Amino acid sequence: MIVGVAAIELQIHGSQSLKEKRGVVQSIGRRLRNRFNVAVAEVGGQDTWQRALLGVTAIGSDEGGVRKVLERAVVFAEEMHLAELIRSEVEILRLPYQEMEPESDEPGDTPWDER
Repeated sequence: MIVGVAAIELQIHGSQSLKEKRGVVQSIGRRLRNRFNVAVAEVGGQDTWQRALLGVTAIGSDEGGVRKVLERAVVFAEEMHLAELIRSEVEILRLPYQEMEPESDEPGDTPWDER
């Protein structure tokens, strides 16, 4: 299982309140979710008016595909021109995962079967 994470640090020029900033951050997050099917959260800078750190994550079975989605999401966030991209970083994690054995049709073979 491949898990990819992108950190996107943004400068939101002209924002004069947390409410204004939140509107920009929510707009960016919503558009990233809709276009790239990723999860997005503000993970830093919550108490500042003009800075935000977004965490964007994608999961898949192909490292190249996950990396490509995240890199394209970073470029798209910058091309929206809603905020200035200060810096970004993409990290890929490979998690060990073993496929489950085929299930038996016999009752009591799985831990969640009622006895």
